[in-house]
Amino acid sequence: MQDCGRNTAVGEEDRSEVAGLSDIAKAAGVSVSTVSRVLNRRAGIKEDTRQRVLAVLNEMPHTARGIGALRRTGVIGLLVPELSNPVFPAFAEALEARAVGAGYASLLCNTRVGMSEEDYVRMLIARGVEGMVFVSPEIANTEGEQRISRSYYEKLLADGVRMVFVNGGAPTLDVPDVAVDEHLAGYTATRHLLDLGHRRIGFVSGPARAVPSRLKRAGWAAALEEADIAPDPRLVAHAPFGAEGGAQAMAELLETAGPTAVMCSSDVMALGAMREAKRRGLATPEDLSVVGFDDIALASYCQPALTTLAQPIEEMAAAAVDELSRRLDPDQPGRATTSFSRMFRPNLVVRESTAAPR
Repeated sequence: MQDCGRNTAVGEEDRSEVAGLSDIAKAAGVSVSTVSRVLNRRAGIKEDTRQRVLAVLNEMPHTARGIGALRRTGVIGLLVPELSNPVFPAFAEALEARAVGAGYASLLCNTRVGMSEEDYVRMLIARGVEGMVFVSPEIANTEGEQRISRSYYEKLLADGVRMVFVNGGAPTLDVPDVAVDEHLAGYTATRHLLDLGHRRIGFVSGPARAVPSRLKRAGWAAALEEADIAPDPRLVAHAPFGAEGGAQAMAELLETAGPTAVMCSSDVMALGAMREAKRRGLATPEDLSVVGFDDIALASYCQPALTTLAQPIEEMAAAAVDELSRRLDPDQPGRATTSFSRMFRPNLVVRESTAAPR
């Protein structure tokens, strides 16, 4: 797999793309080599020049033949929202392995660093990718001011761009999606804590508007209501995804709601929550039980080892790449042309961070 920021320069050796780059260069008033350097995030380009080239890319139709969309190149793009959370490198590795097995090379783009998801999509098309897999696309993560509107993805579809979403499907978009059941994850985590005897169960949540946060909260509430416990909104604390956010949300819950157990939006948030509890003199699980989500490799090595809901990453990656491959291969029997959606069950992995309340 090649990172978008370090790939061989576009347009300098691949004559099949020169016409498209020439169109971009002419519209932006720069040279073809400058466009190539912008697309490859090379040093030595003035910021106003870079922005001018990207603006031209944003205005050009996705299916312009010279830019390389919908051509047989044997390359697909993989877009992930970040690499600091170990679950996303795990997805990238699994997606790459399946892509290689299907005969595709892949380009990895980290949309948290450098350019936006939209800019990366334009760049991938300019590089001649045949299709794209979006892991947690921006449409599913509606926090912040830079979120992409539904109309953007609709335009991609109208232009014939083939793509698959992983953990980010939108019901009104005709985009194949592969996802873990976030609602079931919230329900299962809460049910596990209820079965241990907990009644004040908090939710260390990601941003309130993020789709995974909403789905997990709904599962949390469903499990509580099933146990005849009214969901208390004071037991839900929202914070940015990440360890620091987990600590922030945990601090809020401990100061205002007094939970005996919490479920967390991710393992990374759970690690931050456990650290904050320890800082306040609380032991896990003796004083506070904690459940994560993802089952990253570190979950079994932290102290105490983390109880979590595992995503079946390899199976999800295989389903995503296989579905994209079916849509890209015009000669494949039964080529997919309609919507595809597959939901995977999370698996409860019980370790040391959960126990009966004192």
